[in-house]
Amino acid sequence: MRSASCCAACVLGGLLLATVPAPAGPGEDDARWVGTWASAPQLTEEANLPPAPGLADATLRQVLHVSIGGQKLRVRFSNAYGTAALTLVSAHVARSAGGSAIHAGTGRALAFHGQPSVTIPAGALVVSDPLDLDLPPLSDLAVTVYLRGAPADVTGHPGSRTTSYLQAGNAVAATDLPAAARVDHWYFLSGIEVRAGRSAAAVAILGDSITDGRGSTTNGNDRWPDNLARRLQANPATREVAVLNQGIGGNRLLRDGLGPNVLARLDRDVLAQAGVRWLIVLEGINDIGARVRARERGEPWATAQDLIAALEQIVVRAHARGIRAYGATILPYEGATSYFTVDGEADRQAVNAWIRNSGVFDGVIDFDAATRDRERPSRLSPAVDGGDHLHPSAAGYRIMADAVDLGLFAEPLRPVCLNPTREPCRQGLAR
Repeated sequence: MRSASCCAACVLGGLLLATVPAPAGPGEDDARWVGTWASAPQLTEEANLPPAPGLADATLRQVLHVSIGGQKLRVRFSNAYGTAALTLVSAHVARSAGGSAIHAGTGRALAFHGQPSVTIPAGALVVSDPLDLDLPPLSDLAVTVYLRGAPADVTGHPGSRTTSYLQAGNAVAATDLPAAARVDHWYFLSGIEVRAGRSAAAVAILGDSITDGRGSTTNGNDRWPDNLARRLQANPATREVAVLNQGIGGNRLLRDGLGPNVLARLDRDVLAQAGVRWLIVLEGINDIGARVRARERGEPWATAQDLIAALEQIVVRAHARGIRAYGATILPYEGATSYFTVDGEADRQAVNAWIRNSGVFDGVIDFDAATRDRERPSRLSPAVDGGDHLHPSAAGYRIMADAVDLGLFAEPLRPVCLNPTREPCRQGLAR
C-alpha cells in the first residue's frame, strides 16, 4: 500500500525529510509538556455506566497505552458532562503489569496543588501536579482513583476497547484487584502528558468510530492510531512524535451524535492539548450515512459542500494556532446497512476529490486509495473489511497506518501560511 502513502508527499509538493535529533534527556530549560495519550470525553449513556459496585466507595483502575515516553508526567481528569462536582478522594499511577495488576515499586500517588484529593467542578477538568515516573514509549500505564460518589451524569469514553477494573472500598495502591468487576469503558480520564524535549510534539487525530477503533482487538491496542504510533517510534526521525487519538464513535462534522460535533469539540480536543503540532482529520462518513434516517424523518442532511465548508473551517482554526492540518480521505462504505446511498457515494467522492486537490490541507493521507477494493472501489477491500463494510478489521487498521507517510511529521523549514485568500497553502511548506 505504499503507493497510497505517497499521495501525501505528492500533495505536499515534496517534503524535506529533516531528521529530528533525539534529545539526551530534557532538563527544565529545554523541555516542554506534550500529550502522549488522550481520550475524547463524552456523556456516558445509561447502558455504559459503571457496573456494581458503582462509583460510591469504590476503586477504579484504568489502563492506557502511551505513545512517547518520559521521566515526568501529569494526568488530566474530566468532569465535562457532570452536572455536579466530582471528588477524587485519592489517585495513583503505576506501570501496568497486565490486567488489573501493577508493577510493585512503580506506584506514585498523584497530588493536586500539593493535596491528595481534588474536587472538579461541573463541566471542568483538572490537571494533576507533575510527578517523577519512568514511562517508556509504547508502555501501559495504570491510573487508579478512589471515589465516594460521582455525578449522575458521568463523563467517560465508552469506546475504550480496553478493560477497566472496579472494586469496592479503597484499594488505590493495591498491586492487584482480583475481586474487581470488569468493564470495557474509560471514566473521567482524558489525558496523559509527559515532560519531553523541545523537539517533541504531538499529532492529534480527529475521527469517528474508525479512529476510535471499532473492530479492533480489546486490550490489543491495534487501532490505526496505535499502529501509527508504533511506526513513528520505529523510525529514528519521528521517535519524538506522540499520537493523541481523539476519535468518538458516531461522531459527525456538523451535528452531535454520541459526542459533540467536530466543530464544537475542536478547541477542547485539539487546540487545548499540550504540544500539538499536527492534526489529522478523518471525518464525514457519519454525516453522509445519516441521510438515510434523515430522509425517513423528513429532516435535512449535510451535503458535500456542507462537509467541505466544515473541513475548511477546521484548517483555518488549526492554522491560527500554527498547527499543520492533514486531510484524510473518507473510506469506502458500499454494503453498510442503512448507510449507503448512491447520492451519498457521490458526495463522498466529491469531498475526497476536494481533500486531494484543493490545496487547503497541508497534506493528504489517502485512506480511500489504501482501503478500497480494486474491482469495486466503492467497497472496502476484503483485506480491510471488518465484516460490516464500514469499519476495518484489526488487519485493516494496520493497512491504514501503513498508508501514512511519516515524512508528514518531519520538522518543517517554515511555518504554515494562514491562507487568508483560500489559495493553495503550498508556499508555507518546505521543499
